[in-house]
Amino acid sequence: MMEKTVPLTQRETYEPTRFTEFLWWLSTAEKELLADAVVDRNRHKIIGMTVLGTWAFATLAWTYFFSTVAASLWLAIPLGFFMGFIILTIDRALIKGINKFSKKKLLPLLFRGLLAVTIGTFMAQPALLYMFAKEIRLQTSLDNEKKMMVKSQELNDLYKNKKATLAAEKESLQQELELKYADVAKARQNFLSETDGSGGTGKVGIKDIAIAKRNEYQKLDGEYQQLLKSEEPKIAAIETDLKIIDNTVKKEEANFTQYFNNGFLTQIEALNNLIKTNPALQFRYYLLVIILLLIELMPVIAKTILPSGTYDERAMQREAMEKEMVTANISKEKELKELYNSLAHQNDKEAIAAFFDLTKEDRTQKIKGFSCRWKEENNPTFDGLWEKMKLEVLTKQEH
Repeated sequence: MMEKTVPLTQRETYEPTRFTEFLWWLSTAEKELLADAVVDRNRHKIIGMTVLGTWAFATLAWTYFFSTVAASLWLAIPLGFFMGFIILTIDRALIKGINKFSKKKLLPLLFRGLLAVTIGTFMAQPALLYMFAKEIRLQTSLDNEKKMMVKSQELNDLYKNKKATLAAEKESLQQELELKYADVAKARQNFLSETDGSGGTGKVGIKDIAIAKRNEYQKLDGEYQQLLKSEEPKIAAIETDLKIIDNTVKKEEANFTQYFNNGFLTQIEALNNLIKTNPALQFRYYLLVIILLLIELMPVIAKTILPSGTYDERAMQREAMEKEMVTANISKEKELKELYNSLAHQNDKEAIAAFFDLTKEDRTQKIKGFSCRWKEENNPTFDGLWEKMKLEVLTKQEH
């Protein structure tokens, strides 16, 4: 909404718009003092706009941040607004402490700058994650694959010795069976060669030598069958153990993949890996960080570089006047309290004196009555009379 330009003689009737008042509030300016500071009005509107921009950026950045860690967007939005409000209060506190009298003090400005840089650096992270979302998703996938490979290697190293022991035992049993089977096959071939005349004596038919070779073959085959019967369960048990180990490894790998996520820290890690391996991205990353930092530093920078007008002087004079008025009012109140105490003391003295004057005669009569009763007692003592006098007549001192 455009403000009307009025002649100088009518500046006293200036009425800011609601939005202007809101910008002044963001800039921490006092409306009553700023309404008459013509030049400073626009300066504080500019400062208010920078605070408004930072506030909006902080709200969006924090909302995106919470969307990466919260289960629901409806939870991330109010959390984002809440953190944006926190950043707003911090920015207002920072610029409130900057005026033309503090701009020449390096330490306060340095502290405010460090605080703004710290906040801005963290605020820049969600914005960068949003800008490089596609690249980060790809890098996250690659990082998860590398983590999976490392996990698999760790699991293989963990069960390596046990698997090697079982495999060696299985191979030993199989070699024993193979050697025994080779002997059986050889004996069978000798027997067949003897019977068909292709080997041995060269005579066809079952003769004594062929029978002997058959018996040798049958004996070796029986031994092989017994060995096979005893060794096969062992081999099966070893294979079962190896299968259990493989299933355990697969189960551990499946459980490990459940921890993969697309959370804030995971994305930050992926972004760091991208920066390390991509020189083109490095330059743009740091450039964006600087730009986003400037967004957070805008209120402090604007308040620092903009020249000071009459507003700061008015504020300082108004504060000095209020301090003087407070001192004067306290002094006056002190004088009134001292006067009250003095007059009260005087009146109390007069009241006490009047009290004793009015009761003097009654006290005298009471003493005479004590004296008469004392004389009528048997064996009266003066100390006894004195104790009664103290109890009944004398005045107790105030503590």
